[in-house]
This record gives sequence, structure tokens and C-alpha cells, in this order.
Amino acid sequence: MNTRLAILGTGSWGTALAMSLAPRFDDVGLWCREAGRAAEIEESRENARYLPGFRLPPNIRVSCDLNGTLEGADIVVIAIPSAHLRDVLGAAAEFLSTETRVVSATKGIEEGTLLRMSQVIGDVLRGSVSIGSLSGPTFAKEIAAGEPAAVAIASSDIAFAEEIQRRFSSASLRLYASTDLIGVEVGAALKNVIAIGAGICRGLGLGSNSVAALVTRGLAEITRLALRMGGQPRTLAGLAGLGDLVLTATGDLSRNRFVGAQLGQGRRLEQVLSGMTMVAEGVGTCRAAHELGLRHEIDLPIISRMYEVLYENKEPRQAIRELMERPLTSE
Repeated sequence: MNTRLAILGTGSWGTALAMSLAPRFDDVGLWCREAGRAAEIEESRENARYLPGFRLPPNIRVSCDLNGTLEGADIVVIAIPSAHLRDVLGAAAEFLSTETRVVSATKGIEEGTLLRMSQVIGDVLRGSVSIGSLSGPTFAKEIAAGEPAAVAIASSDIAFAEEIQRRFSSASLRLYASTDLIGVEVGAALKNVIAIGAGICRGLGLGSNSVAALVTRGLAEITRLALRMGGQPRTLAGLAGLGDLVLTATGDLSRNRFVGAQLGQGRRLEQVLSGMTMVAEGVGTCRAAHELGLRHEIDLPIISRMYEVLYENKEPRQAIRELMERPLTSE
């Protein structure tokens, strides 16, 4: 039987996933919103804008045609920025059947609704498909290069999670199945906010002690909120929690860490974002995370300070000082 995978999104992550998963499927359809870029990538066999230097395997076909990309695919991976997820899925809905399995590889919280990505998918598709979330400590460039990596695949339906685990796992990508969709998605989204804070520490010239403290206490915040929302402690200590946070907060390829470092060096947010070709999800997620904290009455001091830096023009050094001068408490 011919096996076909569809991936929506030709950013670095969508492209890297297509390359990593291509050997596991007969055909891979990779959808790009812009017709010109789709044609360019298809012809050159390289995503020069987001993942230069990596040649696409021959069984990947790039197109701007949603119907053509989704036709015949029993698994669809979503790898588009969270801000565009609802619109793209709305356009794709008519081409999806009730047999389609949808895997979200998008990390974020929808602003306004404060929905997790799987909830947005369920809302748009009215719960008519199986939904999972893929997350873990991964940089697209390293995945494209075939370097070993491990991620979590979560779904409320463990049979579905285990099916994706079997079909996606390879010698270079190891998947761990989970039923904790909430914990995986909250950890995936909020680690980007903490990574901005870690970047600010670096931008201010602070050392490893400061970054380690911020990352550790940041994980405590993520865990508090995830548990209040129904997540499990074990998840936040695993790949989608601690693992992803450490990578994003310390790795040189992290977009969110880069944003924080630039802010720490005195640049304005608008200047930083205007010079980036890729999306730093933590900027939008920070506002949503701040609102989630208020909704659930959870103390999120680091996320609150990051919100003030990003949206209320608080000086980064002042934000760090306020974190250090908070009332003393037990761990």
C-alpha cells in the first residue's frame, strides 16, 4: 500500500520534518502558502530561505495547492506559526476526511482564545479527526542533518500516539508516546517565553549562574500552570518540558533566546523582530501565558516580567532586578 504524508508549512521546522520523515513514507507532500516560493523550492530542491544547504529527498513534492498536498494523505503534520494555524486549517478542512490523523508540530497558545494548538485544531475541525502533538528538544538544522534526537508524541488516544510513534521513529528520530496532551503542549509553548528571559541574561552580560537559576525557576512556573490546567508532573520533567526548555534557553540556534539577547543589549522589540526571517513564538505566547496565569490565579513571576519587558517597555535589567528582590520563599 502506498503511504503518503502531508506537511503544512515550509519554515525550517516543517522542512526538516519532511526530510527526516521522507524515508518512512512513499510520498511526502509539503505545502507552502506562497506559490512563488513553492515553485522555487520544488525546482531547486532546497529551502534556501529557512534551511539552506540541505537538499530535499526525491519523494518530497512542494506545492501551494492544499488539495493536491492533502490528497491521499492519512497523516497530516501541522508545522506553521501558531498565529496562522486557525486560518490555514479553515482552508484545509474541506480536504480532510474523518479518517485523517492530524499531528501538531506547532508550539504556542492562541492569543485571544488562550487555546492550545490541539484545541484550535479540534475547534476548527469540530473534533472529527484524531489529533496528536509532537514536541521535544529539537533544532530544525540538526534534524535535517540527521543527527539523533528524541521527542514526545502525545494524544488523548494512546493507540493513536503509539501509531505515530511507530510510523515516525527512525535511526535518527526516537519518539516517546504519551497521553498527556496538556502537559506536552503547555511545556512546548511556555519554554519559549523562559528562553527569552535566558537570552536577556546573556544580553546583559550575566553568566551561567543567572541563566541556570532562571531556567530552573522557569520550569517551576511552567509546571505550576500545566498542573493547574490538568497536565502531569512527569511530562514536565521529560522531553517536552525540561528537555525542550534547556535546549531553547541555552542553544545558539534558538530564535527566542536570540530575541532576549538582543533586548538585553538594548535593542527595541520592533527592531529585533523586523530583522528576523523566522518566527519567535515566545513573543506572542508570552501575552497568552500571562493571561493564562491571571485566569488560573497562578503566580508566574518570570513570565510576568517578560510580559512587561515585551509589552510595557520595562527595562530588561530592571526586570531581572525585580525577580531577585521578590519576597523570599521556600522552593
